[in-house]
Amino acid sequence: MGDGGSTGGRGIGGGTGFSAREWYAGELAYRRRESGMTLVELAALCLYEQSYLHRLERGQRLGTVEAAAALDKVYGTGDLLVRLWHLARRETKDRLLPGIEPLERDAVSIQEYAVGAVPDLLQTPAYAREQVHAAHVGEEQVEAEVAARIGRQERLAGRNPLHYRALIDEGALRRGARDPKTWTGQLAHLVDAAQRPGVCVQVVPFGTGPHRIRGPLELVYFRDAPTVAFVQGSWNGHLTEDPDDVEPLRLAYDVLRDTALTPAESLAFLRALLGACTEDVPLTGSEAS
Repeated sequence: MGDGGSTGGRGIGGGTGFSAREWYAGELAYRRRESGMTLVELAALCLYEQSYLHRLERGQRLGTVEAAAALDKVYGTGDLLVRLWHLARRETKDRLLPGIEPLERDAVSIQEYAVGAVPDLLQTPAYAREQVHAAHVGEEQVEAEVAARIGRQERLAGRNPLHYRALIDEGALRRGARDPKTWTGQLAHLVDAAQRPGVCVQVVPFGTGPHRIRGPLELVYFRDAPTVAFVQGSWNGHLTEDPDDVEPLRLAYDVLRDTALTPAESLAFLRALLGACTEDVPLTGSEAS
């Protein structure tokens, strides 16, 4: 069905402007187009979901080397696609990738560990605004960034809400916010969120001691594709979808979850913090907005 070694005249380098990831995605789309197959027919042959294959061809996912090998077999391209996959993987290890937000829209489950602040998906607008200001974002961008964060939270509600688990380090809860009323509103929101169906909030107390996860981590699970991990640094973040890199992070998350307070204990912890705050800061219905 294929010619084994030819890349359909696409090429890479030499001024083409294609990244290795774009080249890989383009080659996948080219091979299917040349074969005359639909995505439905291809999915039946290689035993991967149609939506997953579509995202590979659009460059929205790199996918796994096993998927590349399966497509090589279908197209009769030897190990061409596997070699292109390795080039793309090497490239993604050397550069930053877009954030996790586009992938959250397709997720069925998200597990997150937050260290220095309440997770974006559980922030109130007032708290989010304070966090964005702290990042020295231009004033004209603040409201757009806050709106984007709040918009992402729609996945926790609606007709098809995802399952969400947040491990929140006690340090983030002790840090609070600059404005006491903002922090009181944020704690009230956390107490409410922890009681929603499909949302699980667990506090990682100081007494847990050292553990393997050193910074914010988000694991995103899909129905028809492998899990991806987003590791947040001080100034940037790295997205990885290579199972060899994701699996140790997933296991480390499971170990940390097992040392955290239970959901019931965490809710009691949050209520105690809120009670201490409201003794000094009266909370009105508008404080969390």
